[in-house]
Amino acid sequence: MRKFIIDTDTAADDAVALLLATSKNDIEILGVTTVCGNVPLELATKNALAVLEVGGKNIPVYKGAKKPLKRELFTAEYVHGLDGLGDSGLSHSKRKPEETDAVDFILNAVKKYPNEIEIIALGPATNLANAILRDSDTMKKVKRIWSMGTSGQGDGNVTKVAEFNVYVDAESYDIMLKSGIPITIIGLDMCLGESSLTNAEREKLKNNSKKGLFVYKCTRKIVEHNIKTFNKNVADIPDAVAVACALYGETVTAKKDFYCLCQTVNDETYGGVTLLDNKAPNATLVTKFNAELFKKILFESLI
Repeated sequence: MRKFIIDTDTAADDAVALLLATSKNDIEILGVTTVCGNVPLELATKNALAVLEVGGKNIPVYKGAKKPLKRELFTAEYVHGLDGLGDSGLSHSKRKPEETDAVDFILNAVKKYPNEIEIIALGPATNLANAILRDSDTMKKVKRIWSMGTSGQGDGNVTKVAEFNVYVDAESYDIMLKSGIPITIIGLDMCLGESSLTNAEREKLKNNSKKGLFVYKCTRKIVEHNIKTFNKNVADIPDAVAVACALYGETVTAKKDFYCLCQTVNDETYGGVTLLDNKAPNATLVTKFNAELFKKILFESLI
Protein backbone atom coordinates (compact mmCIF):
# COMPACT_ATOMS: atom_id res chain seq x y z
CA MET A 1 0.00 0.00 0.00
CA ARG A 2 1.39 3.42 -0.98
CA LYS A 3 2.21 5.68 1.96
CA PHE A 4 1.70 9.46 1.82
CA ILE A 5 2.26 12.64 3.77
CA ILE A 6 0.25 15.66 2.59
CA ASP A 7 1.83 19.06 3.22
CA THR A 8 -0.69 21.88 2.96
CA ASP A 9 -1.31 25.60 3.52
CA THR A 10 -4.97 24.75 3.79
CA ALA A 11 -7.27 27.05 1.85
CA ALA A 12 -10.13 26.16 -0.50
CA ASP A 13 -8.33 24.22 -3.23
CA ASP A 14 -6.30 22.40 -0.56
CA ALA A 15 -9.61 21.45 1.03
CA VAL A 16 -10.86 19.89 -2.19
CA ALA A 17 -7.51 18.11 -2.55
CA LEU A 18 -7.71 16.69 0.98
CA LEU A 19 -11.26 15.44 0.41
CA LEU A 20 -10.16 13.79 -2.83
CA ALA A 21 -7.13 12.16 -1.18
CA THR A 22 -8.98 10.93 1.90
CA SER A 23 -11.68 9.31 -0.23
CA LYS A 24 -9.16 6.86 -1.71
CA ASN A 25 -9.11 3.75 0.47
CA ASP A 26 -6.20 1.86 -1.07
CA ILE A 27 -3.53 4.28 0.17
CA GLU A 28 -2.29 5.18 3.64
CA ILE A 29 -2.05 8.85 4.62
CA LEU A 30 0.33 8.82 7.58
CA GLY A 31 -0.22 12.45 8.44
CA VAL A 32 -1.02 15.96 7.25
CA THR A 33 1.56 18.67 7.84
CA THR A 34 0.67 22.33 7.69
CA VAL A 35 2.67 25.31 6.48
CA CYS A 36 2.10 29.04 6.14
CA GLY A 37 1.13 30.20 2.67
CA ASN A 38 -2.43 30.83 1.51
CA VAL A 39 -3.19 31.72 5.12
CA PRO A 40 -1.05 31.94 8.30
CA LEU A 41 -0.01 28.67 9.93
CA GLU A 42 -2.58 28.61 12.75
CA LEU A 43 -5.44 29.05 10.31
CA ALA A 44 -4.01 26.53 7.86
CA THR A 45 -3.88 24.02 10.72
CA LYS A 46 -7.39 24.80 11.90
CA ASN A 47 -8.68 24.42 8.34
CA ALA A 48 -6.91 21.09 7.81
CA LEU A 49 -8.54 19.66 10.92
CA ALA A 50 -11.95 20.91 9.79
CA VAL A 51 -11.61 19.41 6.30
CA LEU A 52 -10.46 16.04 7.65
CA GLU A 53 -13.50 16.01 9.92
CA VAL A 54 -15.77 16.56 6.91
CA GLY A 55 -13.91 13.75 5.15
CA GLY A 56 -14.52 11.47 8.13
CA LYS A 57 -10.82 10.74 8.63
CA ASN A 58 -8.96 10.89 11.94
CA ILE A 59 -5.57 11.56 10.34
CA PRO A 60 -3.05 13.32 12.62
CA VAL A 61 -2.13 16.92 11.78
CA TYR A 62 1.30 18.39 12.50
CA LYS A 63 2.11 22.11 12.53
CA GLY A 64 5.12 23.25 10.54
CA ALA A 65 6.68 26.52 9.45
CA LYS A 66 4.96 29.77 10.35
CA LYS A 67 7.19 31.88 8.10
CA PRO A 68 9.26 31.43 4.92
CA LEU A 69 13.00 30.84 5.19
CA LYS A 70 14.10 34.40 4.39
CA ARG A 71 11.13 36.57 3.43
CA GLU A 72 8.04 38.01 5.02
CA LEU A 73 4.93 35.89 4.56
CA PHE A 74 2.77 36.71 1.54
CA THR A 75 -0.75 35.28 1.83
CA ALA A 76 -3.76 34.83 -0.46
CA GLU A 77 -6.84 35.78 1.53
CA TYR A 78 -7.71 38.01 -1.44
CA VAL A 79 -8.45 34.78 -3.33
CA HIS A 80 -9.74 32.40 -0.65
CA GLY A 81 -11.41 34.72 1.88
CA LEU A 82 -10.20 35.81 5.28
CA ASP A 83 -10.64 32.33 6.74
CA GLY A 84 -9.21 30.58 3.68
CA LEU A 85 -12.40 28.58 3.16
CA GLY A 86 -14.63 31.06 1.38
CA ASP A 87 -15.73 32.96 4.52
CA SER A 88 -18.58 30.47 4.81
CA GLY A 89 -18.19 29.47 8.46
CA LEU A 90 -16.63 26.11 7.66
CA SER A 91 -13.46 26.21 9.75
CA HIS A 92 -14.32 24.46 12.98
CA SER A 93 -13.22 21.17 14.47
CA LYS A 94 -13.13 19.56 17.90
CA ARG A 95 -9.74 18.04 17.17
CA LYS A 96 -6.32 19.51 17.98
CA PRO A 97 -3.01 19.17 16.13
CA GLU A 98 -0.32 16.83 17.41
CA GLU A 99 2.44 18.10 19.71
CA THR A 100 5.18 16.82 17.37
CA ASP A 101 6.61 19.36 14.93
CA ALA A 102 5.93 18.74 11.23
CA VAL A 103 9.63 18.41 10.36
CA ASP A 104 10.21 15.90 13.15
CA PHE A 105 7.20 13.93 11.97
CA ILE A 106 8.38 13.89 8.34
CA LEU A 107 11.90 12.78 9.26
CA ASN A 108 10.69 10.11 11.67
CA ALA A 109 8.23 8.75 9.11
CA VAL A 110 10.91 8.53 6.42
CA LYS A 111 13.28 6.78 8.83
CA LYS A 112 10.54 4.29 9.66
CA TYR A 113 9.59 3.71 6.01
CA PRO A 114 12.71 4.44 3.93
CA ASN A 115 12.08 4.75 0.18
CA GLU A 116 8.33 4.30 0.71
CA ILE A 117 7.04 7.76 1.69
CA GLU A 118 5.58 10.01 -0.99
CA ILE A 119 4.96 13.63 -0.06
CA ILE A 120 2.25 15.66 -1.79
CA ALA A 121 3.28 19.30 -1.38
CA LEU A 122 0.28 21.59 -1.86
CA GLY A 123 1.80 24.79 -0.49
CA PRO A 124 5.16 26.52 -0.18
CA ALA A 125 8.11 24.13 0.25
CA THR A 126 9.22 25.53 3.62
CA ASN A 127 8.60 22.39 5.67
CA LEU A 128 10.41 20.27 3.11
CA ALA A 129 13.35 22.65 2.94
CA ASN A 130 13.62 22.70 6.73
CA ALA A 131 13.62 18.89 6.78
CA ILE A 132 16.31 18.77 4.06
CA LEU A 133 18.44 21.33 5.91
CA ARG A 134 18.12 19.35 9.14
CA ASP A 135 18.76 15.87 7.72
CA SER A 136 19.40 15.68 3.99
CA ASP A 137 20.49 12.04 4.11
CA THR A 138 17.16 10.95 5.55
CA MET A 139 15.19 13.10 3.10
CA LYS A 140 16.99 11.45 0.18
CA LYS A 141 15.05 8.33 1.19
CA VAL A 142 11.75 10.02 0.31
CA LYS A 143 10.33 8.01 -2.58
CA ARG A 144 8.91 11.04 -4.41
CA ILE A 145 7.66 14.59 -3.88
CA TRP A 146 4.56 15.60 -5.84
CA SER A 147 4.69 19.39 -5.98
CA MET A 148 1.85 21.72 -6.93
CA GLY A 149 4.12 24.56 -7.89
CA THR A 150 5.62 26.69 -10.67
CA SER A 151 3.81 28.11 -13.66
CA GLY A 152 4.75 25.02 -15.67
CA GLN A 153 5.05 26.12 -19.29
CA GLY A 154 2.60 28.98 -18.85
CA ASP A 155 2.35 32.25 -16.93
CA GLY A 156 2.46 32.77 -13.20
CA ASN A 157 -0.43 33.95 -11.03
CA VAL A 158 1.46 36.37 -8.77
CA THR A 159 3.84 37.83 -11.34
CA LYS A 160 4.25 37.06 -15.03
CA VAL A 161 6.73 34.31 -14.18
CA ALA A 162 5.97 33.28 -10.60
CA GLU A 163 3.30 30.91 -9.30
CA PHE A 164 2.07 31.52 -5.74
CA ASN A 165 3.56 28.53 -3.91
CA VAL A 166 7.04 29.19 -5.26
CA TYR A 167 6.75 32.97 -4.88
CA VAL A 168 5.97 32.70 -1.16
CA ASP A 169 9.29 30.93 -0.51
CA ALA A 170 11.50 30.51 -3.57
CA GLU A 171 14.54 29.81 -1.38
CA SER A 172 12.81 26.69 -0.04
CA TYR A 173 11.72 25.60 -3.51
CA ASP A 174 15.31 25.96 -4.69
CA ILE A 175 16.53 23.75 -1.83
CA MET A 176 13.90 21.13 -2.67
CA LEU A 177 14.86 21.10 -6.36
CA LYS A 178 18.54 20.62 -5.50
CA SER A 179 17.91 17.91 -2.89
CA GLY A 180 18.27 14.87 -5.13
CA ILE A 181 14.78 13.67 -4.15
CA PRO A 182 12.67 12.48 -7.12
CA ILE A 183 10.16 15.25 -7.84
CA THR A 184 7.10 15.46 -10.05
CA ILE A 185 5.83 18.99 -10.63
CA ILE A 186 2.25 19.84 -11.48
CA GLY A 187 2.42 23.39 -12.78
CA LEU A 188 -0.31 26.02 -12.85
CA ASP A 189 -0.79 25.47 -16.59
CA MET A 190 -2.28 22.04 -15.86
CA CYS A 191 -4.69 23.44 -13.29
CA LEU A 192 -6.63 26.09 -15.22
CA GLY A 193 -9.05 26.01 -18.12
CA GLU A 194 -10.85 22.66 -18.37
CA SER A 195 -9.50 21.60 -14.95
CA SER A 196 -11.45 24.38 -13.23
CA LEU A 197 -14.95 23.87 -11.84
CA THR A 198 -17.65 25.68 -13.79
CA ASN A 199 -20.65 27.25 -12.09
CA ALA A 200 -22.85 24.35 -13.28
CA GLU A 201 -20.41 21.82 -11.85
CA ARG A 202 -20.31 23.60 -8.51
CA GLU A 203 -24.11 23.67 -8.42
CA LYS A 204 -24.15 19.94 -9.13
CA LEU A 205 -21.68 19.35 -6.28
CA LYS A 206 -23.81 21.42 -3.93
CA ASN A 207 -26.68 18.98 -4.34
CA ASN A 208 -24.48 15.89 -4.43
CA SER A 209 -23.48 15.33 -0.78
CA LYS A 210 -22.20 16.92 2.42
CA LYS A 211 -18.71 16.95 0.93
CA GLY A 212 -20.00 18.47 -2.29
CA LEU A 213 -21.78 21.23 -0.38
CA PHE A 214 -18.55 21.91 1.54
CA VAL A 215 -16.66 22.26 -1.75
CA TYR A 216 -19.34 24.58 -3.15
CA LYS A 217 -19.14 26.84 -0.11
CA CYS A 218 -15.39 26.89 0.36
CA THR A 219 -14.71 27.81 -3.29
CA ARG A 220 -17.14 30.75 -3.23
CA LYS A 221 -14.46 33.41 -2.84
CA ILE A 222 -12.32 31.88 -5.59
CA VAL A 223 -15.25 32.35 -7.97
CA GLU A 224 -15.76 35.95 -6.84
CA HIS A 225 -12.04 36.63 -7.36
CA ASN A 226 -12.04 35.09 -10.84
CA ILE A 227 -15.15 36.99 -11.93
CA LYS A 228 -13.68 40.27 -10.70
CA THR A 229 -10.16 39.67 -12.05
CA PHE A 230 -10.68 37.58 -15.20
CA ASN A 231 -14.44 37.81 -15.86
CA LYS A 232 -14.62 34.00 -15.55
CA ASN A 233 -17.26 32.27 -13.44
CA VAL A 234 -15.06 29.32 -12.45
CA ALA A 235 -13.21 27.94 -9.43
CA ASP A 236 -9.71 26.73 -10.20
CA ILE A 237 -8.58 24.00 -7.81
CA PRO A 238 -4.86 23.41 -8.52
CA ASP A 239 -4.16 21.36 -5.40
CA ALA A 240 -6.87 18.86 -6.29
CA VAL A 241 -5.28 18.50 -9.73
CA ALA A 242 -1.94 17.77 -8.04
CA VAL A 243 -3.52 15.10 -5.82
CA ALA A 244 -5.15 13.51 -8.87
CA CYS A 245 -1.78 13.31 -10.62
CA ALA A 246 -0.23 11.65 -7.56
CA LEU A 247 -3.03 9.20 -6.79
CA TYR A 248 -4.59 8.56 -10.18
CA GLY A 249 -1.70 8.20 -12.63
CA GLU A 250 -4.11 7.68 -15.52
CA THR A 251 -5.00 11.39 -15.37
CA VAL A 252 -1.43 12.24 -16.48
CA THR A 253 -1.24 11.75 -20.24
CA ALA A 254 2.20 13.29 -20.86
CA LYS A 255 5.24 14.36 -18.85
CA LYS A 256 8.79 15.49 -19.52
CA ASP A 257 12.00 15.65 -17.53
CA PHE A 258 13.69 19.03 -17.06
CA TYR A 259 16.43 20.67 -15.08
CA CYS A 260 14.37 23.17 -13.11
CA LEU A 261 16.17 26.32 -11.98
CA CYS A 262 14.41 28.42 -9.34
CA GLN A 263 15.04 32.16 -9.35
CA THR A 264 15.76 33.53 -5.86
CA VAL A 265 17.06 36.99 -6.78
CA ASN A 266 14.82 39.60 -5.19
CA ASP A 267 13.65 41.31 -8.37
CA GLU A 268 11.06 40.79 -11.06
CA THR A 269 12.27 37.22 -11.70
CA TYR A 270 11.83 36.05 -8.08
CA GLY A 271 9.92 32.79 -7.83
CA GLY A 272 10.14 31.98 -11.51
CA VAL A 273 11.27 28.46 -12.42
CA THR A 274 13.22 28.07 -15.65
CA LEU A 275 12.87 24.74 -17.47
CA LEU A 276 16.07 23.56 -19.14
CA ASP A 277 16.37 20.44 -21.28
CA ASN A 278 20.13 20.66 -21.91
CA LYS A 279 21.19 19.61 -18.39
CA ALA A 280 20.71 16.48 -16.30
CA PRO A 281 17.08 16.66 -15.09
CA ASN A 282 16.12 17.19 -11.45
CA ALA A 283 12.34 16.98 -11.86
CA THR A 284 9.56 15.61 -14.02
CA LEU A 285 6.96 18.09 -15.26
CA VAL A 286 3.39 17.04 -16.06
CA THR A 287 2.71 18.44 -19.54
CA LYS A 288 -0.74 17.01 -20.34
CA PHE A 289 -3.62 16.24 -18.00
CA ASN A 290 -6.98 14.58 -18.59
CA ALA A 291 -9.37 17.11 -17.06
CA GLU A 292 -12.49 15.15 -18.01
CA LEU A 293 -11.29 12.04 -16.19
CA PHE A 294 -10.18 14.17 -13.25
CA LYS A 295 -13.66 15.60 -12.80
CA LYS A 296 -15.24 12.18 -13.08
CA ILE A 297 -12.97 10.91 -10.30
CA LEU A 298 -13.54 14.04 -8.21
CA PHE A 299 -17.32 13.86 -8.39
CA GLU A 300 -17.31 10.17 -7.52
CA SER A 301 -15.01 10.83 -4.56
CA LEU A 302 -17.27 13.52 -3.10
CA ILE A 303 -20.36 11.32 -2.80
